[in-house]
Amino acid sequence: MDGDFWAPPPDVSPPVPGVSEGYPGVSQVMSHGYFQHGGVTFPGLLYSPRSLEAAREFPVEDDDVFNVTYQKSGTVWMLEILSLIRQDGDPRWCRSVPNWDRGPWLETLLGLRRARANARPRIISSHLPVHMFPKSFFGSKAKVIYTVRDPKDVLVSLFHFARIFRPYRDPGSLGDFMDKFLQGDVPFGSWFQHVRGWLQLRGRENFFWISYEELQQDLRGSVQRLCSFLCHPLSPAALDAVVTNASFAAMSHNPMSNFSLSPGFILDQNRGPFLRKGISGDWRNHLSPEQSRRFDLVYRERMEGPPKNPSGDTKIPPGPPKNPSGVPKSGEDPQGTPKNGGDP
Repeated sequence: MDGDFWAPPPDVSPPVPGVSEGYPGVSQVMSHGYFQHGGVTFPGLLYSPRSLEAAREFPVEDDDVFNVTYQKSGTVWMLEILSLIRQDGDPRWCRSVPNWDRGPWLETLLGLRRARANARPRIISSHLPVHMFPKSFFGSKAKVIYTVRDPKDVLVSLFHFARIFRPYRDPGSLGDFMDKFLQGDVPFGSWFQHVRGWLQLRGRENFFWISYEELQQDLRGSVQRLCSFLCHPLSPAALDAVVTNASFAAMSHNPMSNFSLSPGFILDQNRGPFLRKGISGDWRNHLSPEQSRRFDLVYRERMEGPPKNPSGDTKIPPGPPKNPSGVPKSGEDPQGTPKNGGDP
């Protein structure tokens, strides 16, 4: 990975249902309100061992659509897109119902309760790594849409988010926070393990992955491919409405989408907005050349070598996809052959 290119690893064989083998099942209490569960760190204010176990046992329906990301990778944006697709581009649902009710977070008890109560077909959001996802998903026809983002931008966005999100520890300096991020010593654990774990599902008919950068470069084309994956075709007018109402400007001004209604004990928005910039490449304004090079070295080690996780999977071959644009396309393998999620 250099300053202008990053990419997830190439396609790999899909995992067996026992992907969680080797992860501890017992939670361990940590200081400052953090605890560990399944080998991953969580803040205690919103999450608990009980909620995470309940998520693992969540009864998945075949028509469920899961919006999954590592944090700060486009979760809210994808939720807005999926909400608009479901309503054929009509923005009234997005303007009248908070996004945390439209696509509740699976790993919180409140989110679980809302997900169970929501009308089908349900949209459900999650930051969970694959080994902590509901067991029933792996034998279902439910669909997962996984959005992945340049990890340097994830780092910078998460740094700013940690400053306003009260359940998280103060991030300190960006340099100190980058050290913790690269070590996986942040809530929801390692970005590298999260991405590699989920991308093991590539090739399954009910799994679609897309990059944040691809959404930015071609939102209309991305929405078209999402609609194809979801078997929910839209008219040209409805497609235009989705693209218009899913823009960063539209979400920023929508109180049902911008988290301005979030209680003060959760978000301290006096220190900054939840929706900050919504751009790619902002890391260049924050990381020094030395920090960027060090990040690249860790990326190569974690993403191009065998995965360091208890499952022992070593099927991911070295080398990121070769893509002249610098942004991987979710519908192509490294040689440009259409894969699951691509245009038919």
